[in-house]
Amino acid sequence: MQAAINLFYRVLEGLIVVALAGMVVMVFGNVVLRYGFNSGIAVSEELARFFFVWLSFIGAVIAFREYSHLGIETFVQRLSRRGRLICMGISNVIVAGCAAVFFWGTWQQLDINISMAAPVTGLSMGWVYGVGLFSGGGICLIAIERVIRVITGRTTEEEISAFCGEGEAAAMMREGTQ
Repeated sequence: MQAAINLFYRVLEGLIVVALAGMVVMVFGNVVLRYGFNSGIAVSEELARFFFVWLSFIGAVIAFREYSHLGIETFVQRLSRRGRLICMGISNVIVAGCAAVFFWGTWQQLDINISMAAPVTGLSMGWVYGVGLFSGGGICLIAIERVIRVITGRTTEEEISAFCGEGEAAAMMREGTQ
């Protein structure tokens, strides 16, 4: 099961690479066309913005999984194991709540966004704003799973160390060797 989850996140990382490469090609191509040939491709500007939105939100899910988001590590590092677990549980409950609100808000707006078209490409804006469903849902699920692990006592020392931003454990969690 863990191998399948790691593969899923590798695919997400691949999507980020593709989105970033697409942005670079579209923006660089447009710059060359504007300065060299006094023309440009309007679609590429809009698609580059869409790729950036998707890249950011997919990256947020990956960063949350890897404990790469900003945290108040200097405070948490001073706590005992139990204090760290309590902070981990509380922070993940808050994150799950915020992500659930984000997911629900995106869901509520989806009908409006699907009916709107992007000005240049004509794509449904549901494709742009719909990433909120993925990122809100993904972060919420990860946070809920972490809360369950804290409550049931299945949180490993590596996870706690990664949560606290402590060196090798944090790096191991980022690499997906849980």
